[in-house]
Amino acid sequence: MQLTETVKNLESFRLSNLLFLLGLLLFSCKTESDKNPTLTESIKVSVQDPHSYSNIREIHTKHLSLELEVNFDNKTLYGVARHRMSESKAKTAIFDIHGETIQKVTIGKKGTEREADFVIGKMDADSILGQPLVVTIPSGTEYINIYYQTSDRCDALEWIEAENTASGKFPYLYSQGQAILTRTWIPLQDSPSNRLTYDATLHVPKGMMALMSAENPKKKSTDGTYHFEMKLPIPSYLIALTVGDIGYRALDKRCGVYAEAPMLERAATEFQDLPQMINAAESLYGPYAWGQYDVIVQHQSFPFGGMENPMLTFINPSIVAGDRSLVSVIAHELAHSWSGNLVTNESWNDFWLNEGFTVYIEHRIMEELYGKELSNTLCEIEHFELIEELKSIASSSHPEDSRLYLSLKGRNPDDGMTSVAYVKGAYFLKTLEATVGRKKMDAFVKAYFEEYKFKTIRTELFHTFLNKNLLYPNNIEFNTDEWFYLEGLPMNSLTIKSKRLELMRSYAKRTNRGEDIFAPVKKVRWVKVKGKKKKRKETYTEQLNTKAFITQEWQTYLRSLSLSIDTAKLDQMDRYTKFSEANNELKFEWFLLNIRKENRSIRPKLKVFLIETGRRKYILPLYRALAVYPTDKEWARSVFKEAQGGYHSVSRNSISEVFK
Repeated sequence: MQLTETVKNLESFRLSNLLFLLGLLLFSCKTESDKNPTLTESIKVSVQDPHSYSNIREIHTKHLSLELEVNFDNKTLYGVARHRMSESKAKTAIFDIHGETIQKVTIGKKGTEREADFVIGKMDADSILGQPLVVTIPSGTEYINIYYQTSDRCDALEWIEAENTASGKFPYLYSQGQAILTRTWIPLQDSPSNRLTYDATLHVPKGMMALMSAENPKKKSTDGTYHFEMKLPIPSYLIALTVGDIGYRALDKRCGVYAEAPMLERAATEFQDLPQMINAAESLYGPYAWGQYDVIVQHQSFPFGGMENPMLTFINPSIVAGDRSLVSVIAHELAHSWSGNLVTNESWNDFWLNEGFTVYIEHRIMEELYGKELSNTLCEIEHFELIEELKSIASSSHPEDSRLYLSLKGRNPDDGMTSVAYVKGAYFLKTLEATVGRKKMDAFVKAYFEEYKFKTIRTELFHTFLNKNLLYPNNIEFNTDEWFYLEGLPMNSLTIKSKRLELMRSYAKRTNRGEDIFAPVKKVRWVKVKGKKKKRKETYTEQLNTKAFITQEWQTYLRSLSLSIDTAKLDQMDRYTKFSEANNELKFEWFLLNIRKENRSIRPKLKVFLIETGRRKYILPLYRALAVYPTDKEWARSVFKEAQGGYHSVSRNSISEVFK
C-alpha cells in the first residue's frame, strides 16, 4: 500500500495509534505562535466570499488529488491533498482549514517535492470559518501538497459504530460538506466561487465499499482500495464520500440505488421512477451533463432530506416511505444537476440561485410525471411553510433574512438555508413564468443553464442576464428589485391552490367542530332485487379510508386542526389513523400537534422517534416546541443527551442552541 512518504516510513502507522501520536510530536508544524505572527494578522475574508479566507482571485486550485487512509479505529482520515494551482505570480496561497492537524506542506510534483513554509492563523471568533492556512510559495508554483490528519473537530464527517448500522457487521462513514464544512476534512479553498476537478484514492477496511461524488464502483474491491475521478469542475461543498457495507441495484443503464442490504430492495422499488424523472428533466432543460446518476440511502443520522452530490445523491432513509409519496425529494436533488451543480451560486448570499431554481424545476418534473394537481399540492404545502417561516423571520433579530439576496457576513451561512431561498425563490420564477408565458420561460431557463454551465453566478449578474434575455426583448416590466432586495413576499406573488387540500381543510373544520370524521357511519341505499320490480332498502356502514389520501393531504389536515381539540379525541384519532406509526413526515406533524397540546402520553413514541431520526427538519422543530414548556424542556434535554451521539453535527449543533 502506497500513500505518502510519511506513511511509508511508518509501516505500522495503520496499526498503532501510539506511533502516529509520537510522529505528530516530531512534525515541524509552524503555527502563528512559533512563526511570523504578523503574516496572518492582515488576512480577512474576501469581499467576494465572506465565508472563506482563500485568495482565489490571485491563485486558485484547478485540480485536487486526494490520497487518504480511512481509519475507523481512530475515526480519522489521514494522508495528503495535492493541489494543482492556476498560473499565478502570487507569493502566498491561502487555504481554509478547520481542525485538521497539518503535518507539513510541500511544493512540486509527487516524488520531486520540497518543503514550504506555512503559517496557520487564529481561529475566527465564532469558530465558524476556521483558520487560514497561508503557504509561502515561489512565483509560478503549480503544485502545493498538504499532508494532514482530521481531528475530532471534523464537523463534516459522521462516524457510525457497527452496532448502529443496518447490517450490524461494519461501521459506517459519510460526509456532509454544505455549506462550509468541507474545510473540516480537506484543507482547500472552500468557496463555491471556485470550481475544480478532483481525483481520490481511498484505502478502507476490507469488506467495505467506498463511494464519492464521482465515478463509482458497483462492487466491493478485494483489497479495500478505491480510486475516483470527477472530471467536471464542481464547487468544494460537493466533494463527498461515504464508506460502509453497501450494495447496488441498477434501475437502468445510467442510474441506480446504493444502500445497506436491509434497505436496498425497498429503496429500488421506491425510486423506480428515477429513469423517467431524468428523461423528463432532460426534455425540459437539456441533456444531463454528469453521465451517471445514482442515489445512496444514507444512515438515519443524515441531517437533510437529500444532498445533491454530483453522480451520487445522498438521501435520508425517511424518504423511503413505502408508498412513493415523498419522491419529490428525489426530483429535487435531480434538479440540482442543472441548478447548483451545473450553475452554482457565487457565494452563500446568493443561495436562492441554487435552491429557488431547483424547487421550480422539481415541480416541473413532478408535473410532467404525475400531473398538474399533484404539483399544485406540493406548491401549496410549501407556500404554507414559507408563510409560517416569514412570520418567524419578521419577528427575529434578522428580518432582512426574508430577502432573496442575503447579507451573511459575520454569520453562519446555514442561517440563510431557510424556505426563503427555496420557496420564495421558486415563487419568483413561477410568478415570472405566469407573466411571460411558459414557452418563453422555458427557453430563458435553458439559455441560462447553457450560458453559465460549469460557472458560478451572483444575483446581480443574474439580474442583468434576466433583463437582457427575457424582460427587455419582450417589453415586460417586472418588480425584480422587490423580489431580490426587499423583505417579505411581494403582492404580485402567484397564488396556487390544490383541490385535494381544500377537501382536507374541510375535514379539519368538521373535526374542529367536534365531529368524529373517522367514526363508522350507518347509511341506507336502495338495491334492486333479482327478478323483482321493486327495490329493497339496505343498511351499510361507511368509514373514511385513510389510505385513500397521500401524505401531503394528511399534512394539511393535521396543520389545520385547532389546538382546542381535546387530547382524548387525539388519542382516539390515532387509534384509527395510526399517525404516530406512519411515515416520518406524518409522525413529525402528529408529534408536533400533540406537544403543542401538552399531550404527554405520546412521550414513549416521541422518544423513540427523536433517538432514531437524525433529519434536522423533523427533530429541531420538535425540540423547539418542547422547550416552550419547562417540564417538557427538562424531559427533552434528557432525551437529547441520550440521542445526540446519533446526530450529525449539523443537527447536534442546531439543537444545542435550543437548550442554551
